[in-house]
Amino acid sequence: MSSATGSAPGKLPFVVWVLAVGTFLMGTTEFVIAGLLPEMAADLDVSVAHAGLLITAFAVGMIVGGPTMAMATLRLPRRHTLVGALAVFALGHVVAALSTSFTVVLAARVVAALATGAFWAVGFVIATAAAGPHHATRSVGVMMGGLTLANVVGVPIGSFVGQFTGWRGPFWALAVLATLAAAFVGRFIPHIEQRAEVSVRAEVRALGQGRLWLALGAAVLIMGGVLATYTYITPLLTGRAGIAEGAVPLVLIAFGVGALGGTAVGGRLGDRRPMATTITAAAATAVTLLALIPASNSPVAAVVLVFVMALTGFTVNPVVTSLAVRFAGNAPTLTSALTTSAYNTGIAVGSALAGQALGSSLGLTGPALVGAVFAALTLLPLVALALSGTARPSRIVAQHIQTTEQHSADAPATTAH
Repeated sequence: MSSATGSAPGKLPFVVWVLAVGTFLMGTTEFVIAGLLPEMAADLDVSVAHAGLLITAFAVGMIVGGPTMAMATLRLPRRHTLVGALAVFALGHVVAALSTSFTVVLAARVVAALATGAFWAVGFVIATAAAGPHHATRSVGVMMGGLTLANVVGVPIGSFVGQFTGWRGPFWALAVLATLAAAFVGRFIPHIEQRAEVSVRAEVRALGQGRLWLALGAAVLIMGGVLATYTYITPLLTGRAGIAEGAVPLVLIAFGVGALGGTAVGGRLGDRRPMATTITAAAATAVTLLALIPASNSPVAAVVLVFVMALTGFTVNPVVTSLAVRFAGNAPTLTSALTTSAYNTGIAVGSALAGQALGSSLGLTGPALVGAVFAALTLLPLVALALSGTARPSRIVAQHIQTTEQHSADAPATTAH
């Protein structure tokens, strides 16, 4: 595989890092809206609450559009799918930046979400196949690290730029960067031979794996737990911990650093001990969120626990994503798309329930309690996976990446491990 990707033995192929750049851009656009909402609402002549639909629309587009676009582009060369997704992503941002209509901007966000879903679905398959079975989880961790880094770097920079250029400035910047990324992907992603038996029927048939749904269930629950708390972390920090509003962004950066560290840890440990890593991390997340309820009265303790919550929670993500792609065998594309839908479903459900808890008698600690319950429930599918013998060596992806030249000389790509 190193010959195809230009990587030395033991190192991740360069294509994985190229794909991580794409996830960074797409992660930035998903979350940067939160810092631009008031200005966008005023400029588009809608209320802030109504402008919040721009965030909801993107999440729904990811949930529904990921699997849909994965199937629609199944028979296309994967390099063309990635380049096309980035091009459509860029076009969506250009349309939004040029428009003065909220409806048009909303539609452009949905289109960008569809492109994001297609990019993630194909990108995960390419990354795991390029890295090989021994580094598959690590490659997923690097790709997801791009998304996490978007929260640490991309979103704050986008919000900062928007204060000086208006909300359209970050949209133009993302359009330009996505165009450059498309050219880069077209240059460095190798040509991929699509195997004849790749079909919608094979992709759907792969969904019959019970272990696959356990991995997806774990993805929904762990993301729901962490994001249920994170969505409403600001009122907890200001109302209970007594942290000044101006200092909250620093705490959010600590969360992002923890998430980036957790993604790296999961990527490193998940290839060797996937179930031990995920079970330990999920249990630690539940304990951390429970501890946050009484300890949130202390600003120092609150900041530390927010960091640990991100560190442990995000350790689970690359492992369950890699497992889901592994279980799909010969048909990983739809499964890869469903993992993206699973994470966004967890975000939507967890945040909604946390909002209900915040307005109940539980008050400011309600979201943390909801998050703790979600994290604890994550142990159920993970333990079931462990008991099913998931830790046994298994084929990661049957469709390995091959260059056109290799395809004529090498043996079939499917390799049993």
